[in-house]
Amino acid sequence: MGEHNGKVIGVISIKGGVGKTTTVSNLGAAFAAEFGQKVLLVDANYSAPNLGLHLGIVEPDHSIHDVLNDKVPVQEAIIHHQFGFDVLAASLTQNHVKPFKLKSKLDPLKSEYDVILIDSSPNLNEEVLSTMIASDMLLVVSSPDYPTLSCTMHAVKVAKARNTPIAGLILNKTRNKKFELTTEEIEDATGTPVLAVVPDDIKILEALSQTTPASIYAPLQDACVQYKHLAACLIGTNYNDPRFLTKVKSLIWRNKTRDEVNRLLFKEGKLSSAPEPTSCKKE
Repeated sequence: MGEHNGKVIGVISIKGGVGKTTTVSNLGAAFAAEFGQKVLLVDANYSAPNLGLHLGIVEPDHSIHDVLNDKVPVQEAIIHHQFGFDVLAASLTQNHVKPFKLKSKLDPLKSEYDVILIDSSPNLNEEVLSTMIASDMLLVVSSPDYPTLSCTMHAVKVAKARNTPIAGLILNKTRNKKFELTTEEIEDATGTPVLAVVPDDIKILEALSQTTPASIYAPLQDACVQYKHLAACLIGTNYNDPRFLTKVKSLIWRNKTRDEVNRLLFKEGKLSSAPEPTSCKKE
């Protein structure tokens, strides 16, 4: 108590299905299990909550709805999860809240946590704006296709208008196919650096069926290692991939990928914005 200097990180997108909630649960698990951080996960998708379902919490005794409506103190609604992090879940049966109270409810908790991760609404409404206002920085989740890129560009524009710093993009569900947009194309279009490229992995869905974050369920999968690299980056430390093949590859191929370079620059406080947004249409 009182020994932490927590940062509030909002995870946003304004398109459903890109993996925002999966990102929050896996980042939270990585922060706690791999780096010993005290972590709180917050479901701020008030009208269509999913975070609790990802973690086996179906209907909490007290929810973030109760907190925002001043029915219970925030401490009474926090659930201590078996995987080593805390959760402030939402109710599946309540809809009306006062969303802009989120910041005032979370700010006092910064002294109790190292990281507070907010899972936002995928809709451009008061819910996602409450996440932007409550956050110290934002991560924007996208996937490498034109429809999602268009939504991502819009999310970045709105976030910049709210003056909430954007740490970077998480490029999710990649398949390394020629028809996909490249990291460079997405950075050029959004004016925002990519901090992680997470491959599509069936183990993510398998872990979801077990209501377990994949970074705990299958910790050495490529996708899960990416979450750990990102978590390390956000708290200014390193993650050493223990896999033998990865170590061999690092000796053979010295060139770093764009997201690896961006993470290094972020940790050093030298990450500048990508070029100003351009058209998302390929030449």
